[in-house]
Amino acid sequence: MAPDLASVNATEPRRIRLGILAIDGIMMSCASAPIDAFRIAQTVAAIRDGNRAPKFEAVMIGARGQKEVHTSTGLTISGLVSPDRALDYVMVPGIGIGQADEIGKRLADSGPEVELLRSLHLRGVKLAGTCTGTFLLAQTGLLAGRRATTSWWLATAFRRQFPDIELEASEMLVQDGDFYTTGAATAIFSLISHMIAQGGGNDLAQQVSRLMVMDADRQSQAPYISQALLEKPRNGMTEKAQKFLDKELHREISVGELAEICNVSERSLLRHFQAHHGMSPLSYMQHLRVERAKALLEASHFSFEEIVERCGYRDVPSFRKLFKRETSITPADYRDRFRLRAR
Repeated sequence: MAPDLASVNATEPRRIRLGILAIDGIMMSCASAPIDAFRIAQTVAAIRDGNRAPKFEAVMIGARGQKEVHTSTGLTISGLVSPDRALDYVMVPGIGIGQADEIGKRLADSGPEVELLRSLHLRGVKLAGTCTGTFLLAQTGLLAGRRATTSWWLATAFRRQFPDIELEASEMLVQDGDFYTTGAATAIFSLISHMIAQGGGNDLAQQVSRLMVMDADRQSQAPYISQALLEKPRNGMTEKAQKFLDKELHREISVGELAEICNVSERSLLRHFQAHHGMSPLSYMQHLRVERAKALLEASHFSFEEIVERCGYRDVPSFRKLFKRETSITPADYRDRFRLRAR
């Protein structure tokens, strides 16, 4: 679960110093968003608290002694500073990629960044990874046995590469000890808001969120997940199960029937789904039914009762609870939100 924003005593001004790790290919928003938010937080805090205002500082740091870095769009960010300065947090930003397998190539040349992150951890610096940056943070080995999240469409690649990390792919922000991870690019706002609250309290974090019109209260990536864009594991059993489920999802399907279709025992099917999908066959089928419901809510005028029937459920209240558990939103609110976005 995402961490609660910490309240801070206004009579004890603090300094929150954030270092953003400069990596070639960095997404511009991962650099500009925290820097802009910290500057706004500093301005608002000064107006509100005068000389007692907490201090916020966000800088770009490099692991290779470089003075500039190129973003994913080809722009250049200069003014990098030494990572030896006092820092409270260091964030590993996301990099722009087109396919999940590009991350492996980038990690192969991440030695300096990995060593820097490990040394920062030994100094007591809190480490954060956002979007694809979670992969680099995981590469340090410091997340082993911990919980983490990343951009939802990279979940399969992450689980395959780091099976010793408990991935909570639907979460927007996950804190485990002194480690923070977020989902895709705009999920960084949840982390920024948490940092501002650490220095200036919840009220300041909420004021900055309002000024920047950023929704820091989102708790889940689930409403944004598109099954069509998820990477499918390359496995014969998975493909066989997927084809069958795509065709028969409109009716009730037992785990035993699915195991029979795949020519394996139920125990073998369970092991396979846990290894390749990170969930049981039943949970996977429920997830697919919710994805189908989301598509029908977006693209049809069917009533929710009709949608439930087309998703292989008979119990409407039960499916409504399942939908809300998977997406953190009711079916009616999901349809309304989608239609507002479409206008």
